[in-house]
Formats: sequence, structure tokens, C-alpha cells
Amino acid sequence: MALSSPPSLQPPSLIHSPNNFRSTFLGEKNGFCVSAMPVCHIGLLRKTIECKESRIGKQPIQVPSNVTITLQGQDLKVKGPLGELSILYPREVKIEREDSGIIRVKKALETRRANQMHGLFRTLTDNMVVGVSKGFEKKLQLIGVGYRAMVEGKDLVLNLGFSHPVRMAIPDGIQIKVEENTRITVSGYDKCAIGQFAASIRQWRPPEPYKGKGVKYADEIVRRKEGKAGKKK
Repeated sequence: MALSSPPSLQPPSLIHSPNNFRSTFLGEKNGFCVSAMPVCHIGLLRKTIECKESRIGKQPIQVPSNVTITLQGQDLKVKGPLGELSILYPREVKIEREDSGIIRVKKALETRRANQMHGLFRTLTDNMVVGVSKGFEKKLQLIGVGYRAMVEGKDLVLNLGFSHPVRMAIPDGIQIKVEENTRITVSGYDKCAIGQFAASIRQWRPPEPYKGKGVKYADEIVRRKEGKAGKKK
């Protein structure tokens, strides 16, 4: 009994298969090549994302002479004539202080989150420096018949058309000034706390769009709406 020899293993080659169509240009038969090697892997191209530097984050911060800066690792403390503030930086950003007194906030990593944190913490740092040296203020206005405001001790009392007056405790570090019983000025050195307290005052009676009654910011524009038209006779 004859044993057949095992088939020889050869590397995959190209199979030439002629077709029956004639080329209109060459006037002869063409052939096409088909690869016998199966396609197992499909390569994916990875595009590197380039994070551009924030236009706000790269701006320097001027530190006045009456402001003291203390930097310990990622913890920054700012002290001025109006108060003291501190902030903890994330690992994506770092702060550098130059001999001329200028502060620069830079990215520590090249990621998309670092690009977002760069501009944010530069703005927060600048608000701290301006707050402890000059301060911030937010003005509100009461519009409505019988709407009044007054300061009693450490509380702000508002009459906004409810059956009882609204009494709000004034947080530490914030000063309230009332003019003509309808104009409220919220001032202090912490811009975030000022905005939060002013928003809580406005929340009690937001301005309505028909008559404009309520509590609004001094620079706020309320878009008015027309009421329902009366029935035509």
C-alpha cells in the first residue's frame, strides 16, 4: 500500500485568475489578483488630541503690595486688608510665583481635564486676590407695591407680599446695605459667597414677566410678556 506524501506547506501566494472581458483600451485579456491569506486583524488609527493652552489661564495675576501670598504644595492662602481666603489646587494644575510679584497658573498634565482646570483656577485665584484687596459687591432691587427690605441686627428682613416677613441670617464676611427700602447691596471679599447670598435673596420672589414684580439684580433685564387680550365685543 503506497503512502501518499503529505502536502507541502507553502506560504500563501497570489492566485492569478484571468477574466473573459477584453479591455477596450489594450485589446487583450486582463487579469486580477486575489490574495489567499485571510484578513485577521484590522488596524485602528489613533489620533492624538492636542490640548491648546487656555487663553484665560495663561494670563498673569498681578498681586498688590498689601496682599500676602502663602504657598504650601497645592494649598494657596491669600491674605489682605479685607480678609483671608484659601484654595486647594488639583493635581492637574500648579502655581508659580515670580520675583516681580506676578503669579502664574500652569498646567501640570497635558489632558483635556487639565485644560479645563487651567482657566477655571486662574479665574478663582484672581478673584481671591481682588477680593481681599478691593472687594466685590452685588446690587438687587425690589419692585412691587409694599415690597420692602431692612436690616435688623444680623438679619435681613424682607417684605415680599407673603403673610409673614422673610428673615435671612447674614453670613460672616458679608455686609448688607439697604437704600430707600428697595435697594439692597451685598458686599464682601468672597465673590462666591456674595453671589450665593444674592441668589438666595432673589429666589424668594423672582421677577415675573408680566408686570415685572419681584426681586431682580440691578443690571438684570427682564423680558416682558403681553397679558391675555380682553374679549372683543
